[in-house]
Amino acid sequence: MTDLEQLVDTLLWEGYALYPYTPGATKNATPTPFGIVYPPVYARGSGATHDRMRMECLLADGGSLSGAVRCLAGGRERRIELAAPGEAAFDFGAVRGRAGLEVADGRIALWVLNETEVPEGLDRAGALEHSLLSTHLLAHADGGRFVSPLEASGCEQVNTWPVLAGEADDVVLGAAIMLPDHPQLAPESRGSLFDSTEIEEALLLHVMALSDEERSQATDPAVKAMIERAARTTPAELMALHGRTTMHEPERGEREATVDGVTYRPGDTVLLRPGPGRNAQDHLVTGRHATIERIYVDYDGRVQLAVTVAGVPGQDIMRDIRRYLFFRPDEVEMPA
Repeated sequence: MTDLEQLVDTLLWEGYALYPYTPGATKNATPTPFGIVYPPVYARGSGATHDRMRMECLLADGGSLSGAVRCLAGGRERRIELAAPGEAAFDFGAVRGRAGLEVADGRIALWVLNETEVPEGLDRAGALEHSLLSTHLLAHADGGRFVSPLEASGCEQVNTWPVLAGEADDVVLGAAIMLPDHPQLAPESRGSLFDSTEIEEALLLHVMALSDEERSQATDPAVKAMIERAARTTPAELMALHGRTTMHEPERGEREATVDGVTYRPGDTVLLRPGPGRNAQDHLVTGRHATIERIYVDYDGRVQLAVTVAGVPGQDIMRDIRRYLFFRPDEVEMPA
């Protein structure tokens, strides 16, 4: 299984069941997935419910296009494959509809539509039985490359948050939750526990501590497989989840910046004068000297000075791990 397939599998089962994973647990009475594509009748009842999912993205370089829809329906994983631009109908018993891949002038759209007919007045639990759950879209440009959806303009997204997912920028993942470009699973992860908002080490320990009675109540095949996988975790694998620090060489920032006639450079000494609206900790360093370690320009074009503060214990450690305090040029003075 590739890293991308493993990532999608983890996202696909997120929220499927929650600890303690027993059907009788209150929080498992109704599924809590993301990426729901409801029947049209139910979706019309709220601005927060949708009968479709659609992502648009831009091609930077052309290639052979294909698409796929991954989702859960009827307690099973489902796939809708689109080997080329066009439409495909699907029938999963309780859920029916269409999916399509479109391309025009370097812009592609991948969508899925729930066309299941249900009676008016259906409650949410009933509607979920006729919905696509945890729906994810995958667009692939074989031999091509996509523009990051986070930077592309003029693209409309419905019920999804697309990001780049392939190493060569040749895959766009229409995720059911907000992710950065090129999302990754931690290499130490022991696999999905259906609840990635929890700390994996702590949740894994809870799963391993389930009683025999609680384990016997987990009759769902996916849940049983997860509990059995958790039970096989070795002490070394568990310890690997305890935590790690990964140091990346940070961007060095700007070599210098001139604001209102004053030029700032890394290594310069400044006097801190935090402005109004800063938190109390920032005001504790008012009047102290600080060293400019980095100079950055933020997305709004404003200069930010990253500093370490003289006379404050632990600043050498903060410098080593790149934990700086940030001040604007109008919040510092150059010593006379």
